[in-house]
Amino acid sequence: MPPAKKRARTYDSAKIRAAVPAQFGHVREAVEGLAPEQLALPSGLGEWTVRELAAHLCMGVESVSLAIERDRSDEEATPADQPLVTLATWPFATAAHAAPIARGVREYAATAAPGALFARTAERLQALLPAQDDDRVVPIRVGPMRLGDYLVTRTVELVVHTDDLNRATGLSVPFDRQALAACTRVLADALAVKAPGASTEVRVPPYAVVQCVAGPRHTRGTPPNVVETDPLTWIRLATGRTDWREAVDAAQVSASGERADLGGLLPLMG
Repeated sequence: MPPAKKRARTYDSAKIRAAVPAQFGHVREAVEGLAPEQLALPSGLGEWTVRELAAHLCMGVESVSLAIERDRSDEEATPADQPLVTLATWPFATAAHAAPIARGVREYAATAAPGALFARTAERLQALLPAQDDDRVVPIRVGPMRLGDYLVTRTVELVVHTDDLNRATGLSVPFDRQALAACTRVLADALAVKAPGASTEVRVPPYAVVQCVAGPRHTRGTPPNVVETDPLTWIRLATGRTDWREAVDAAQVSASGERADLGGLLPLMG
């Protein structure tokens, strides 16, 4: 008998709807306190400055409002048989859109000062989101997606780029616990999708444990192949900010067993 299909992870809607504006608020407070010379610093992401990174953070949240505002004619233009983008497929659908996003960031950053961008984005989200149902299908850049699922993806964007902002500026912008948990889980589940199996257990305490990698299935006792790391290190590995071998050598990752080397599977998204 084939193994039972794993159930997709679910997320508490109220917690996600609170986590997105909470993390956005943390970033907004930090960015509004930056001096012009700090905004001009390199972000560590290609040629973007910190100001452009901040604009990208705004774009990620503003995309929720834009998707909600799409009129009925826009939604009906999406073929009825087009499959929904799910949380399992979203991490692998974003890379194809990196170039247009990069171009759009520069244009968006030039439209207003960072403080004005953050204020406008927060106001629009607060006005538009509460009345919307999680099951509403919204058209986004990578395809149609449930609004509830799309909000979960915003925790990934916010947490990943908050970490980028901290490393670029030396700030210590805090991470909302629910946003950090959701981001960690989405990326852990993406690994299980990319490398299905049950021979290796990946632990990211206190938020996620997944089994992955083809091979002998573990059933009881201590798994023979175990990877363990902290949430931020995992997020940096999954998004290409940190190299696997360097993280292992620096003892940021514990990996034991012949199938515990995840270097060939990472990053999962850029």
